[in-house]
Amino acid sequence: MRTTKIEWTDKTWNPITGCTKLSAGCAHCYAENMARRLSAMGQAKYKNGFEITLHEDVLNEPMKWRNPHTIFVCSMSDLFHENVPFDFIDKVIKTIKATPQHRYQLLTKRSERMGKYFKTRIVPENVWLGTTVEAQSAKNRIDLLRAIPATIRFLSCEPLIEDLGSLNLENIDWVIVGGESGKSARPMKEEWVLSIEKQAKDNGSAFFFKQWGTWGSDGIKRSKHANGKLLKGKIRQAMPIS
Repeated sequence: MRTTKIEWTDKTWNPITGCTKLSAGCAHCYAENMARRLSAMGQAKYKNGFEITLHEDVLNEPMKWRNPHTIFVCSMSDLFHENVPFDFIDKVIKTIKATPQHRYQLLTKRSERMGKYFKTRIVPENVWLGTTVEAQSAKNRIDLLRAIPATIRFLSCEPLIEDLGSLNLENIDWVIVGGESGKSARPMKEEWVLSIEKQAKDNGSAFFFKQWGTWGSDGIKRSKHANGKLLKGKIRQAMPIS
């Protein structure tokens, strides 16, 4: 488990690494690029590069942390990938249940498989369930997420690569938005972000603007650090109340 620079969480825990591309947001996957770098550096955990790999040896990592943390599970994979057996997900959930002092964020692009998993299992109270909605073609994931009973349900609209239009945010507690980073990043327009923010506000959902990414609000390409995280001159990073 590692301290992370991801602003909406404290720690990352990766009992699974590797993934396969599923939708438009996956085109320039940060996790794939990082995994290949770590593999080239000789890190044993990434000896398989970005192939799906299960790591039994790290399943108990969160038990070492006595102080409460917000933990993003599988930042380097997708817990509900079709090549991850349900019995291994059961082991992940067992650790989550054994550490109620932590809250765990499970984010997936595979909402249908997540729904299938939880159809016969109860979502632990210390779990936040989320799905990625980066383009209009991914909006169907919202209904799939909404159908699963959970303490907190959230959307990650990152990298936001087009206007999402009208969203049904009923029973969605939190919406994260962010632009894409990297040399091949696609630009994000301010009006897309403001539309999501307004819809979140109208629904009573917490709104969290993470970053502009490689393209600034002015449409100029520069480093993500230079572009920053201000939206209309303000930091807008609300968290949901659980």
